[in-house]
Amino acid sequence: MKKILVLCTGNSCRSQIAEGYLRYFAGDKAEVYSAGVETHGVNPRAIATMAEDGIDISGHTSNNITEYRNIPFDYVITVCDNAKERCPFFPTTARKFHENFPDPAKATGTEEEIMQQFRTVRQIIKDYTQSFVAANL
Repeated sequence: MKKILVLCTGNSCRSQIAEGYLRYFAGDKAEVYSAGVETHGVNPRAIATMAEDGIDISGHTSNNITEYRNIPFDYVITVCDNAKERCPFFPTTARKFHENFPDPAKATGTEEEIMQQFRTVRQIIKDYTQSFVAANL
């Protein structure tokens, strides 16, 4: 079984969404983890927008990359430029992937406008993770 780590800045939105979809699309082909170079807690809007698509991430936790130092990952996916640049030395033979997804947590406007940004980013991440699983697992 392959081990996948999704890495972001705060492990609150993009990496949580990606973890949810990777678990869904990979099924029993992979163990999926997510972490941040910081921890900001799981964003309630990320939980809500994933629930709209039938994926429950309400039990996810916000984890720091140091918690996973001893896991031999096969793949590490950074989902924002900040995480890629700030990622501490991580001794691994994992294949590294990078995609800079927009940060929905920075959305402004009405609640509906903010949620629409979350939905847009959710779809981008959904498409990416489905393609990733098809190509790599």
